[in-house]
Amino acid sequence: MKRFLPIAMFLFAASLVFGQDNGEVGLPIPGTIGFDTAQQHLAEVSVDRFEMEGLWRVNISSDHGFVTYRLFRGGPSGREPIPAEEGMDIRDDHVLGMRVDFLRRGHASMTITPIRPIPIEGITKTVSVWAVGRSFNHELYLMVQDFHGRNFELRMGRLNFQGWQRLTVAIPPQGDDGRSGIIQRNYHYNHHMGLHITGFRVVFDPMQTVGSYFLYLDDLRAVTDLFAESARDPDDMLDGW
Repeated sequence: MKRFLPIAMFLFAASLVFGQDNGEVGLPIPGTIGFDTAQQHLAEVSVDRFEMEGLWRVNISSDHGFVTYRLFRGGPSGREPIPAEEGMDIRDDHVLGMRVDFLRRGHASMTITPIRPIPIEGITKTVSVWAVGRSFNHELYLMVQDFHGRNFELRMGRLNFQGWQRLTVAIPPQGDDGRSGIIQRNYHYNHHMGLHITGFRVVFDPMQTVGSYFLYLDDLRAVTDLFAESARDPDDMLDGW
């Protein structure tokens, strides 16, 4: 029995070390479960309702076709109001409509951009928009600009459906090093954070770039974390000089 005692003690010590290593690589540690969720204040906010003439511009290469666009009365009936806006008299009667007339078949894309990037307060988690796709295999991408002014395109989905449908994309989080990925926050300066929407890109299926194509967009929203905004020190100094 005496010869087995040192072995048993070694195995016990090894199990403690192994358990500590597992905790360091991200496995749950007692007392820390729920810590991240407690540090979030998620809210759904309206980015744009497509109610203002001239706010958006639509472009396509003249080699592939031409586009016309304007506001139309209408909108999806299945959308739910934003809880914080219930009871408010906010205008929401129009949608942005686009018609593309193709000149030839081939690889082409169309951009839908605001006259200036639209900022989103807080740390954006998801972005959604309602669309009428007319059952084409064209794909919709969201264009965003991060804290450092770098541009990204995120795939929202294929437009192969009839009627109104809500398309949603998750914003990838920035890396732990604070330098990789889509950067939305500088941890040294709590008042420097956020994401900018720079528009949409429609990538056309080359086999379906014939005749005319109609697209409608409405109700651009985001789910954002406003915890840092609400926890900001009102007496802090601004480094804007």
